[in-house]
Formats: sequence, C-alpha cells, structure tokens
Amino acid sequence: MKFRRAFSMIELIFVIVIMGIIAQFGTEFLAEAYKSFIFSKVNNRLQSNSATAVEFIASRLQYRIKDSVIARKDASDFKALEDANSSYTIIEWVSSDAEGFRGLSQSYWSGIIDVGNSDANSSLLISPETNTTSMNQLIEKLSYGDSDINSSAIYFIGSDSDINGYGWDGNALTDQSDVMHPIKTGDNINQFVPRKGGTTDTNSFKDVNIYEYYKFAWTANALVVENNNLIFYYDYQPWNGDEYSDGKSAIIVQNVSTFRAMAIGSVMKIQLCVKSTLIEEYSLCKEKTIF
Repeated sequence: MKFRRAFSMIELIFVIVIMGIIAQFGTEFLAEAYKSFIFSKVNNRLQSNSATAVEFIASRLQYRIKDSVIARKDASDFKALEDANSSYTIIEWVSSDAEGFRGLSQSYWSGIIDVGNSDANSSLLISPETNTTSMNQLIEKLSYGDSDINSSAIYFIGSDSDINGYGWDGNALTDQSDVMHPIKTGDNINQFVPRKGGTTDTNSFKDVNIYEYYKFAWTANALVVENNNLIFYYDYQPWNGDEYSDGKSAIIVQNVSTFRAMAIGSVMKIQLCVKSTLIEEYSLCKEKTIF
C-alpha cells in the first residue's frame, strides 16, 4: 500500500491567507486600472471634442469683418465685444465670403472697386475680375437655395465702422451711408448695384464714401450656448433685418460648461470648456487667440 501525504492544516491556512491577500489587493488593482482607463478615455474624448470645436470657431472667425463682432444678451441688448462683460454670452459677426474669394481657378470677387472707371456712378460700381454669376451659384449652393447674391452686401475697407450700421437691431438697412451696403447684380458680371436692405428697390451711393477695397458678405454668424450645446448659426443677413434665429444652425459640441470670448482691439480670445457626463465635475478647457 502506498500512502500520499495531503495538505496539513497549517498549509491550508497559508493558502487561504495568501488567497485573501491576493483577492483584496488584486481587486483594488483592477478597480484602479479600470478607473484609469475610464479617465483616460474621457480625457481623450474631451480633448478631441474641445480642440475640434475651438479650431472650427477659429477658422470661421478668421474671416470676420473685425469691427462687426458683437456680444449679445438678447435680441435688443448688444455691444461691441470689447465693451461687453461676461453676462453677454452670445457672439455674432459678419463673415466675408472666403469660399468665393478663393474660387476655383481664380477669385469670384476681386475685392477691388475701380473708382476711376468712367462707367461708374452713384447707381453702379465696377469691380474688375469679379464674376457675380459664379458668386450667385456658390451662395445658392452654400445656403441650400435660401440666399443669393441679391441678398448680400459689401463692406468698404477703411470706412468708419459703427456696430449700429450692420443691422444688429433687427431692422433692415435702408441708407447706403451705413457700414454695410446691400447690393444686387448689374447688367454685367463685374457690376454691383446699390439696394435697399430687405427689398429689391434701387438705392444710390450718392454722397457715400466709396473706398477702393471691399469685402463681400452674404451671411452673418452667431455662437450661442443652448441646453449645454454650443450652436453655430449661419445663412442670415442682419442688413436685411434678419436675426440669428432666422438662419440655419448646427451643433458644434455638446456638454459645454463654459464658453467665453473677449476682444482687445481687433484681437479675439475664445475659451471653451467641455464637461464629462461620466466623471462628476470634470471639465477640460481649450483657449485660442485669433488675430
């Protein structure tokens, strides 16, 4: 007969103790590893979302008409951004047409008025190398057919700027002496004809200072935090009496805890903070300066 030795009581106790130690510290190790994984995932997602949103905003603000930027509390209360405090949370600006200025093989609008052209007069401006037909087609595509060149406006670079001359008060501009100059196309593709805002009635550039360089605009833009989402509004024309709620909108980023903008002269700084829905009271912020 062969006898095999089993575990002694002491050996069993040692095994039980060791297993208990492993169970205690192993569980804590796994829990910490899981927390670290979740935190890393949340942090990377917030990093990506906030960075993408900030770059999107900066790319749009890059083509702003700098003197047009305002901060708003509501439909009637707005100020130039550099004069506004933190209670003004809505940001709006008029954007020059970057897509049309790039064009395909060449710019659709040249940005130049031929002030010495003999055909130019108070009812007609000549813009050499401008193609209003191509501009109109582009605007219709970008606005999904809701806007065209005859609802657009031009801004003379070098002219005196007043935020009240953009139409931010919700009233269409009817005087060409305002900052924005509503226009429509002339008989030729390089012609701009003055237009009363909100109508197709002709107007006149008589007694208006005409500058050689201009920017063309067919939309304003707005950034609004609604229900913790940062909303981008576009395809509306304040010089025609539109408000941002009349335009189209898209969500840039969700779960926004803070959105701020400030200006010193023509330089803007934006701050965006996005919060986590998994980790309580955890937000990640991004800042960017736009010249």
